Amino acid sequence: MSTGAAQTDSATNGLARTPFAWTFTTPLYVGSSLNPINSSIIATALVPIAAELHVSVGATAVLVSSLYLASAVAQPTAGKLAEVLGPRRIFLSGVVLVLLGGLVGGLGQNLAMLTVARVLVGIGTSAAFPCAMVLIRRRAEEAGLDAPPGGVLGGIAIAGMATAAVGPPIGGLLVGSAGWRWAFLINIPVTAIAMVMALRWLPKDPVPDRGHNGFRQVADRIDLPGILGFAGSMTTLVIFLMSLPHVEWIALAVFVLAAVPTVVWELRKTAPFFDFRGLAANGALARTYLRQALTLLGVYSVMYGMTQWMEAAHGFSTVGAGLLLLPMGAVSALLSRPLARRNLVRGPLIASAVTMLLGSVGIMLLTSHSPAIAIVLVSLIFGITSASTTVGNQTALYLAAPPDQIGTASGLFRTFGYLGTITSAVIGSIVFRDGVSDHGLHTLGIVLVAAGLAVLLLTVLDRRLMNRDPNRQADTPDTSTPQGESSVSTPTHTTITPERTALLAMDFQNGIVPLAPDADALVERVKGAIADVRAAGSTIGYVRVAFTENDWAAVPETNKAFTAVAAGKMLHHEDTATQIDERIAPEHGDIVVRKIRYGSASTTDLHQQLTDRGIDTLVLAGISTSGVVLSTLMDAADRDYRVYVLSDGIADPDPTTHQVLVDNVFPSRAHVIDTTELRGLLGSA
Repeated sequence: MSTGAAQTDSATNGLARTPFAWTFTTPLYVGSSLNPINSSIIATALVPIAAELHVSVGATAVLVSSLYLASAVAQPTAGKLAEVLGPRRIFLSGVVLVLLGGLVGGLGQNLAMLTVARVLVGIGTSAAFPCAMVLIRRRAEEAGLDAPPGGVLGGIAIAGMATAAVGPPIGGLLVGSAGWRWAFLINIPVTAIAMVMALRWLPKDPVPDRGHNGFRQVADRIDLPGILGFAGSMTTLVIFLMSLPHVEWIALAVFVLAAVPTVVWELRKTAPFFDFRGLAANGALARTYLRQALTLLGVYSVMYGMTQWMEAAHGFSTVGAGLLLLPMGAVSALLSRPLARRNLVRGPLIASAVTMLLGSVGIMLLTSHSPAIAIVLVSLIFGITSASTTVGNQTALYLAAPPDQIGTASGLFRTFGYLGTITSAVIGSIVFRDGVSDHGLHTLGIVLVAAGLAVLLLTVLDRRLMNRDPNRQADTPDTSTPQGESSVSTPTHTTITPERTALLAMDFQNGIVPLAPDADALVERVKGAIADVRAAGSTIGYVRVAFTENDWAAVPETNKAFTAVAAGKMLHHEDTATQIDERIAPEHGDIVVRKIRYGSASTTDLHQQLTDRGIDTLVLAGISTSGVVLSTLMDAADRDYRVYVLSDGIADPDPTTHQVLVDNVFPSRAHVIDTTELRGLLGSA
């Protein structure tokens, strides 16, 4: 065996023993740090660029906005490409684009070339974070882990957010000692190192299926029309936001014209780029996005708004202002890793909201005569905010995102963060429109207090964060986190065997559906789940409650629930009210049973039909939670089925009863998931 082969085998064996060895994580950390550093490193170079190129300082703002715009669009796009084409390929492609951007910017002779360079850097650096999340998810699954070690996500958190605060000081040193071109050229040696590490240490992607190599096949798999529609919509939205307080009506009109058909297309698409239905059903993920946007609005308002105030109103130099914010980045970096080690969610998010409120109040108390130590203290508070929000929301993202969509979800996570960042710039321009002053700074503080309150409410009122893990089985003790904390720990429903699985749609009949809260939305979600299950080759079972005349006569007086049904001659099997809702009507080959009690198998041959088909896993959807769902779940658990309950595919006329059962009763006997998670389980199978 050659020396090189021996080294390769040694490295492979090392990775097998230590799935998240430093050789695997280091290129991911380096790549993930490029975007935040590049987003802020340009700040100290704008004035020298304007002087050498003979343009106004205001004109150089395009170098900031172009990277934000490119990143907002490219992050989820890179995530989708990573899911379809392979994360290592997309990671390396991004590194090449950053290298090219560094060359174009370093040699640029006009503002147009520098703008192109920033776009290339923005697109290229956007690949690292979603690709890293895909690689981490896959490595955890290959190693048989429910979740990666907390330190891994902590390292990504540091690389993804804490490093942004060190951008201005690094930029100041580079620009001051070597000139503004090094704000671009610094990418060349860094990306060269990242490329060598990625080629050597990151696992190779599987060879693509030959049947999916053509452009049309790839375009369909990544939903190219959806990506283009999203790009057009996001571009015009960002242009509109950045023009405020002046209203760019053309940008707003183009946004509407691009967004409406894109939404329509995505709603009709089976596997959309931007899954609106999935996001609407996955409230935990939507709230994570919103918390991230609002919190970064506060963090970046400090980084940019307070920097302007320190220079224009307080009289600090550019270097001095950057150094005063350096402790903010240091605190964020130091806190991120220990916070992430235990994969906590709720605690860090509450800390993030509280410190954002405290820091915002501190901003309202600062004046142009405040000592430097007071400014440093306020920035330190926001350093805690930065660390805790990045760790908490990133872990919440890992928890909430469907496994097969982690790349796209991670990209959208960053996109929402950029929207918060851009909004912070808009707010800064509004509060300082009459000049940078203490009054404008205090107005900014008031706005951030409101944003902090919103973040706090989004956290403390989030039921999914109240439990240690909403999907954890109650009989499985959790010794890794203190009571009341949320941690990344998924139960043993990481895989599903479609041919041994049946989805039961129970009591979705014309006379019962209208009794459910938000009935139409419920039926649409179940309709989507049925389509997903059917496409995966699983069984669909329909259960309806209906009586014949003989059934009414056979109901004994001892049956408290159904004596009233028999006495009132209700739910006759031929009545329209007992027919299955036509929106989810059965198809040939489906199981259809008629029952005369609550439980699906209590008075039917459902269990025998399932056994004959080799079914050992049930997915339950139905109306009502306290009736057919509860009864069927208990019976199925006693018969040793593996049971899943669709939390957004069941409903009860009494919302309180529904929530108690879903939160406190069902998890002890079944896996509680939503329709988006079901799609992910089927996809991974």
